[in-house]
Amino acid sequence: MNVFLWGVLPYAAFALLVAGLVWRHRYDRFGWTTRSSQVYESKLLNIASPVFHYGILFVLVGHLIGLFVPASWTGAVGVSEHAYHLFSLYGGTLAGVLTVAGIGMLVYRRRTKAPVFRATTANDKFMYVFLLGAIVLGMIAKLSDTSGDGYDYRSTIAPWSRSLFTLNPKVELMEGVPVLYHVHAVIGMILIALVPYTRLVHMFSAPLQYLTRPYVVYRSRDPRQLGPRPDRRGWERTGS
Repeated sequence: MNVFLWGVLPYAAFALLVAGLVWRHRYDRFGWTTRSSQVYESKLLNIASPVFHYGILFVLVGHLIGLFVPASWTGAVGVSEHAYHLFSLYGGTLAGVLTVAGIGMLVYRRRTKAPVFRATTANDKFMYVFLLGAIVLGMIAKLSDTSGDGYDYRSTIAPWSRSLFTLNPKVELMEGVPVLYHVHAVIGMILIALVPYTRLVHMFSAPLQYLTRPYVVYRSRDPRQLGPRPDRRGWERTGS
């Protein structure tokens, strides 16, 4: 089971991620979207969406630093392990609370606004369950051990994560990891595999064409044309 969870499942999740992205880009480009429901309701969305997106961005950055930046690197720049774990605890908790609050408001909006609720698919509900589960379990795992600096995942989970890139996963490092971290990691890998098949696929969209497209020229109307428009129907002369 350890070999499957920590030596096979990560690569299976990554393969499904890549295959899904290729499939969506080739056969479902018009579906590569968030399926925005802003046209139905925007007041609550304008609050919930930034809260969620900023929260999840901080969560992702925290995971990238925690898993892929070795302790020796942070120590080399003068950050002690105690200071790192305090920042991880309070910063990670704040990011998690923001994300959960954003998801809560988005779900509330979908449930209470009839047009938005009718536009919600089973796929959306499935995605929300896994996303919320991953965030909440991560927070519970982090807060469950309040003794000292908490569980030192930088000596087990982080090296295991980095070993995946060498194609030689050190599954033995995950044997003594607390169960909550195990569940959090498994749900996270499943969520990664689901990304291309949900609205979360939009995280891989970047308007790179804006960097090279021609300038858009805006011209003001001729002041002589700012008067009242004629009431008669038909085409208007624009002059020569």
